Amino acid sequence: MKRALLVLAVTSLLALTPPAMAERSELGELQLTEVAGGLEHPWALAFLPEGQGYLISERPGRLRLLDAQGRLHPPLGGVPAVFARGQGGLLDIALSPGFATDRLVYLSYAEADDEGQRAGTAVGRGRLKEDLSALEGFRVIFRQLPKLSEGIHFGSRMAFGADGQLYVSLGENNQRATAQQLDKLQGKLVRLQPGGGVPADNPFVGREGIRPEIWSYGHRNPQGLALNPWSGRLWLHEHGPRGGDEINIPRAGRNYGWPKATHGINYSFLPIPEAEGATVAGTEPPHHVWEKSPAVSGMAFYSAERFPAWQHSLFIGALAGQALIRLQLQGDQVVHEERLLQDRGWRIRDVRQGPDGFLYLLTDAPDGKLVRLGLATGR
Repeated sequence: MKRALLVLAVTSLLALTPPAMAERSELGELQLTEVAGGLEHPWALAFLPEGQGYLISERPGRLRLLDAQGRLHPPLGGVPAVFARGQGGLLDIALSPGFATDRLVYLSYAEADDEGQRAGTAVGRGRLKEDLSALEGFRVIFRQLPKLSEGIHFGSRMAFGADGQLYVSLGENNQRATAQQLDKLQGKLVRLQPGGGVPADNPFVGREGIRPEIWSYGHRNPQGLALNPWSGRLWLHEHGPRGGDEINIPRAGRNYGWPKATHGINYSFLPIPEAEGATVAGTEPPHHVWEKSPAVSGMAFYSAERFPAWQHSLFIGALAGQALIRLQLQGDQVVHEERLLQDRGWRIRDVRQGPDGFLYLLTDAPDGKLVRLGLATGR
């Protein structure tokens, strides 16, 4: 019943939006509809249940409600102050798996140090008020330490695993060596209890000199994290430097190589100083790699029934590539790639599958958009 109410509310909202724009794909005609504009560098999207609309984060530090009538509300109260510099600011959103009863909203964001000069990724949670105007009782449950970023490589995406634990991807703050240093939280995927505690079965619990939150390490700047609905395993993607964007399926305690192993080079066209090759003993090779970086951000598996042709596809936003990437999967294997929306000039920051079976995209721009995408041949 609740799912039906949400689908009905989303459908009502779409009736207020401009007519869909047609575009072709390998699988048929695309239908593209602008749901909302006027968003300043939107970063993440979450669907509220029972027809309450959407939550959208804007990188400068605002959390916005787009209601079922298509109205963009003033910023919500109770949101923490953020380090809004460079790539920093208000980042990802995740609803508690028990949101229907606990109303908890998780936010990841760049948090400044005491001097306001450097920052790290933080995660906190608060309860969404019944009137949807504010988060109440917001508190920080995790901090990336030490704080080393001057404005880049924060990560960060959040996802609840099949085990009910909260996973958070963390950039290496452009301090390459830290991704291999287990006493620091840069360049890591961490696994937390929903309240921020450390699960007793994390791979490095009880190991002296190693942060117990760490699940996997050797990551550069991961901005995609999603639960594969068929295998129940988390998939992560991360930015390479100049070349070498990659997808990984992170396993407990494994080293994913950065900066020792990379398919990329420095932005100066010189080799990465620490790099030993594309593959290095003791590190995990990428599950999938792009030799030329599309600059990947956001990730959604398509498992809805509305568009059968999209079943078993993985959709990923491209910032520099200004496209939506569709990867066709057979089991865990990527067997085909298609790039959509390449002529629109959109830096696609986030991709989500909606409860109505459409895809929803956020475009990263001073006047960013929320866009709905479907196939004309769907159900």
